[in-house]
Amino acid sequence: MSKAFWQQKSLQQMTQREWELLCDGCGRCCLLKLLDEDTDELFFTRVSCYLLDIESCRCQDYEHRKLRVPQCLQLRQMTEAEFQWLPASCAYRRLAEGRGLPRWHPLVSGDSNSVQAQGISIRGYALSEDHIHADELAQHIIELSDID
Repeated sequence: MSKAFWQQKSLQQMTQREWELLCDGCGRCCLLKLLDEDTDELFFTRVSCYLLDIESCRCQDYEHRKLRVPQCLQLRQMTEAEFQWLPASCAYRRLAEGRGLPRWHPLVSGDSNSVQAQGISIRGYALSEDHIHADELAQHIIELSDID
């Protein structure tokens, strides 16, 4: 039995299709983050980018997101050190750190609903930034669990 592509290739070696398949659709990377400038500690909020469809956990304008949201994370262009901006559960970060994919990842489980069933998806608790004033972001800091 041959190994899966994510077990054979580095992130840099993956095709665009393989790269896109790694996304588990959790929506966590689209949550707004706050950085403590004194400690460099990163905090996730439950507030999502306005382009994120919270129900489907997919960007509503994926092709043009960088034009519409200049601070949008362009994962393929990030260095592995910059993956700290991704949640610890993210496949890209996990693979860059040598941790492999967790059992709940759709590529491993074979079930596209496994992300929601495991409680990884932001569906059900995220709020769009359309409804939150920027000064209120700190009131929405959350702790993200890293479930294996």
